[in-house]
Formats: sequence, structure tokens, C-alpha cells
Amino acid sequence: MPDSMSMFRLMGLPDFQAGDDLAKSIIDTLNTQNQTLMEGDVLVIAHKVVSKSEGACAYLDEITPSEEAIELAKTVNKDPRKVEVILSQSNRIVRAMKRPDQEEGVLIAEHKNGYICANAAVDESNADHPGQLILLPEDPDKSARELCLVLEKHFGCALGVVISDTFGRPWRLGQTNVAIGLANVPGVMYMLGEEDAFGRPLSVTAPAFADELAAASGLLMEKSAKSPVIIFRGLSWPKTDSSSRDLIRAHNEDLFR
Repeated sequence: MPDSMSMFRLMGLPDFQAGDDLAKSIIDTLNTQNQTLMEGDVLVIAHKVVSKSEGACAYLDEITPSEEAIELAKTVNKDPRKVEVILSQSNRIVRAMKRPDQEEGVLIAEHKNGYICANAAVDESNADHPGQLILLPEDPDKSARELCLVLEKHFGCALGVVISDTFGRPWRLGQTNVAIGLANVPGVMYMLGEEDAFGRPLSVTAPAFADELAAASGLLMEKSAKSPVIIFRGLSWPKTDSSSRDLIRAHNEDLFR
């Protein structure tokens, strides 16, 4: 790795609606600011602008909750219409609970793409109007690849794209950004067989490179600042045919399933 790197947020992007061209907006905004992308740059992009431009949203006034959603909503004191959307995005509900001191409980779900997160990543923050729910993109890896190809063609250099979302953590407080879509950037860097600083061989070290990028982007990606694109420059990374699923632990290794 190099001794230093830089990261900066791309300001001035518009609010996005279904059908908007996200790649073109990134290009136009960079051009307006007399900036360019360079070889090896990695863009970390908040999933909400991807979801909005792809129309990955639901609207409460269009939802009729099922009996399952109505019963589950009683457990966690949530709007049954939102619970219906959560169920539609889930393979399974991992945990549903509400403490006495909570106004609204917690639904931990396995998203249909395999991520374990609250509410199957169904979110109302930064929605355009009340009653709008923002979902994850249907295929975040595909979204990342398509964005990356357009940007690489325009700027004539090799790039990486990470699509991020904010997840909680089961054994630590607070939330952090994680990678849910990848293009070219490795999800995990396996260091088996390499040596540490004292010459000892590494046997299990495998930094979650894409998650580290996503987490670092959160330092500049403020929810209130409309800064959904963070650009990293100066890192050394191997171009790979990667997928966000590379970061999901296999079922046979899951000690808590």
C-alpha cells in the first residue's frame, strides 16, 4: 500500500428521480468543477441515489399488508404496510423484538441478496416525500458494474465502484457504511501466506477492503449534506471480478444461524 491516499466528496449532484442517469450526472458534475477521474480511483456511492434513479422505491399508500405483516407489526409496533415491504425484500426474519422502553421495535432480516440488516434495508431517510420507502437496488453488483463501465469509457482509465449502505452491528453500538455492490474492487483481500511486520506467516488475515472503503466514506458522506459520492485516490488495489456476495459468510461458517 502507498504511504498516503486522499478522499473527497463530489458536491453539487442533483436530487435523483426514477429514470435519471446517475453516471451522466457524476460526469457532468465533475466537468462543471473542472475535475476528472484518474487511474485507480474508487468511487463509493450511497445506494439511495442508485435506488432512486432505478426506481427501487415503494409507497405506503399503494401497499395492502398481509396477515403475516399485520401480526408481525403488532410485535414491533411498526406500520404493517412497511412490514409488508420488509417481508417482500427478505428471505427470512432473523429476529423481531421490542423492549418496553422502545416506541418501535427492531426487525432484523436476511435480505434476499443475503445481507443481514435491520428492516431488510428498507429505509425512509432521505426519501423525497412522506410515505416513500427506499429499497436496495435489485442487483447492486450489476448497478456498480454498469456505472463503472460508463465512467471508465468516458474518462479513459481503470476505476472501481463500491455501492454502500449503512448497517448496524450486533455487538457494537452505532452504524457504519458497508459495501453492498462492487465493480472491480476486491471485497476481501486474502493475505494467507504473507508475513507480518515481524516475519511471522499470516494464516487468517483477510481485510474486508470494500467494507473499509465504505466505512471510510461515511466520514464525508453526511446524510444532511447531499454528498452521496466519495472519491478515493492513491490506493493500490488489484482489479478483480468481484461481487458483494464475496463478503457474506457461508452458512456452514455461521456460528449463530
